[in-house]
Formats: sequence, C-alpha cells, structure tokens
Amino acid sequence: MTAAIALSERGRPASAPNPNVACLIVADGRVVGRGWTQPGGRPHAEAMALAAARGAARGASVYATLEPCAHPSVRGPCCTDLLIAAGVARVVVATHDPDPRTDGQGIVRLRAAGIEVIEGIGRDTARAAMAPWWSRAQRARPFVTLKLATSLDGCIALGDGTSRWITGDRARAHAHLERARHEGILVGRGTLTADAPRLDVRLPGLDARAPRKFLLTHGAAPVGWTAVASPEAVDGVDSLLVEGGAGAAAAFVAADRVDRLLLYRAPILIGGGRAALGDIGLGDLAQAHGRWRLVDSRLLGSDRLDVYERVSKG
Repeated sequence: MTAAIALSERGRPASAPNPNVACLIVADGRVVGRGWTQPGGRPHAEAMALAAARGAARGASVYATLEPCAHPSVRGPCCTDLLIAAGVARVVVATHDPDPRTDGQGIVRLRAAGIEVIEGIGRDTARAAMAPWWSRAQRARPFVTLKLATSLDGCIALGDGTSRWITGDRARAHAHLERARHEGILVGRGTLTADAPRLDVRLPGLDARAPRKFLLTHGAAPVGWTAVASPEAVDGVDSLLVEGGAGAAAAFVAADRVDRLLLYRAPILIGGGRAALGDIGLGDLAQAHGRWRLVDSRLLGSDRLDVYERVSKG
C-alpha cells in the first residue's frame, strides 16, 4: 500500500476533478499491473492496472488507495465490475470513497462476489496524498498551501522590497515542484505590482504544468489571471498555492484557510526587512499555540524547509 500511495502522487493535480488514485496488482509476490488516475480523471487507476495485468489478475491481490467506484458513468467502466470480472481474489483498500454514489457500495459488491476485502490499510497517508480532492469532497473548498521563503529573522525582502533571491537554487527548484502539484497559485496585488511574477513551472519536463493564476484584489486582474476578493472566493480548483506577499498570506491565515505551510528559511539575517506575515488579528498569544504540527523537515542546499499541517479542530 505504501508503494501504491507513492504512485498516486503521479496523478496530482492532473487527475482533477477526480481523485489521484493508484492501484497495484500483485500475483505470486510480484507486481503484475499498476495504474494511476489519468489526466482529466479517466481511465481510473484500477482500469489501467487491470489492462496491464491482463490474465495475471485472476487470483491476484489488488491494492487500491481509494475504494473502487461502484457507480456507472458515460466516461468509463465501473471499477468494481472490472475487478469482479477479472477474478481477483483479494482487494486491499486504504480508505472508503465519500462520493455518495459509491460510499461503501464498492466494498459491499466485492464481498458479495466472494472477494476478500481488507479496509483501512494506510488510510491517513492515502487521504493526505489525495488532500486536494478530499478537501473539495468533504469541505467544498480547495486545499490551501501557504509558501513562505524567509531569512532567519523572518523577512521576505529588504526594506526597499528587494527579494531576489532569499533562498538558493535547490529551494527554488523545490518550490517550482510544488507549483506543478497545485491547480492554482495566488499572489496579492502588491506582489504583482512589485515583482510581475510569471508563476510558471521552470523545471525540465514540467513546464506545461503551470497552475492557474489568481490575484487577491478588490479590483480587476490582468489578462490570464482570475481576480478573487477574499480567501473564501477562490473556486474552480481543488488545490491552491499561496505565494505572496505578506498581506495575502495574512488574509488566508486570518480566514483559517491555510491547510499546509511550507517554510523555506535561508541562513541569512536581514534586519529591518519586510515581515513575512501581516496582521492576522491575534488578540491573545495563547491563540497562536496548538495550531500547527511539523510533518517534514529537510535541508535543500544551505536552506531549510519545514512543512507544517493545520491541526484539526476535531
């Protein structure tokens, strides 16, 4: 299942509006088929894996990061029916599908066909890998990542606004990879005016994965951009990367719309520079505690990346 979840990342974000699911088929201790949700949502992961396995799927074990779909669609076959027809012996499912058209029915039908089904293996990790789609399905809003690139003393630019470059090549390359993993990217009016950012993906082979551009503003947006008046107004994407500046970052934090925080820190001190975050309306220091948990930390050249996730309210 760990391998299947890692494979599911290949479908993100191109599988939208469908979830980025992956499937591995194992027979006699070796992988005989694998698949992940293709761009636009079809074919599904199970269909791809079964096509690769062909006859070797009979009697095999299937590892799927999401419950196989159980509803008919004009866009493609029902994965539950495909698995039953292929004669698989066992299906291991990371998590159920909250789509009301399936929501447990795939598991029920597989068991009714005499197929062993094991649920919940790698559930939390699989849901994290599908976080954008899961956010849309459960909360009807995008999954939001806030990116901050700062000095050790929390500055994103010199006092005059100069910010190129705070971090080094490796950190910036990683940030471009994050862009490729998101459907949308957002900056504020100040960042647009000061930096005229391209917000594209400058990595070999991923240049076509540039996210849709959003501008946080009460005015108009340039051609090729979408204007949004508030964090709550962002729509049409399942995942959003907020890149700058301090005002936009503060707006999303204050609105409690940040689910994940990427903090890139360069080993430099600026002093008197521009702060990474504006006022978020914090009235009591106690309110700042217990909101974030560290989930990853690594060195990118001489820079450090810390990744935090929003602590669930329950």
